[in-house]
Amino acid sequence: MKIRIALAGMAIAAIAAIAGSAAADEVSCVSTTFKLLSPDDKVCINSFDDPKVPGVTCHISQARKGGWGQAFGLTEDPSNFSVACRQTGPITVDISKLPEREQAFTERTSIFFKATRIYRIPDIRHNTLIYLAVSSKLIEGSPANAISTVPIMPWGR
Repeated sequence: MKIRIALAGMAIAAIAAIAGSAAADEVSCVSTTFKLLSPDDKVCINSFDDPKVPGVTCHISQARKGGWGQAFGLTEDPSNFSVACRQTGPITVDISKLPEREQAFTERTSIFFKATRIYRIPDIRHNTLIYLAVSSKLIEGSPANAISTVPIMPWGR
């Protein structure tokens, strides 16, 4: 009974974390390893618009493990990713009113407990938004990570 309650609590926490995050659109995938009888290993690119800062779009590339487990969501993707965020329109949000650190995006990368998360961190002094991508799986003491910055610039007339 205690195990069920703990699992239910973890599921609710995971759903709450995902609910505040942006949804990604798949842009394209490139096969990196040919497999004759099962899906190939590949690198996929997804895009998402920051849900709290209109005018910012991020692209994330992630390694995807092939094999038959991929089709059923049973494989664990490697913690290999890259993120690039850019200003794609006017940014009218006052970044000083944003939280010190907030999750802007998350994507599950294994069936259990592993995800890639992107946090938005305002750098008010430099009028810049920092996007930090991290894996929730620790690799030799620290998670895989990547960073992108978006300096806020005037946009058109």
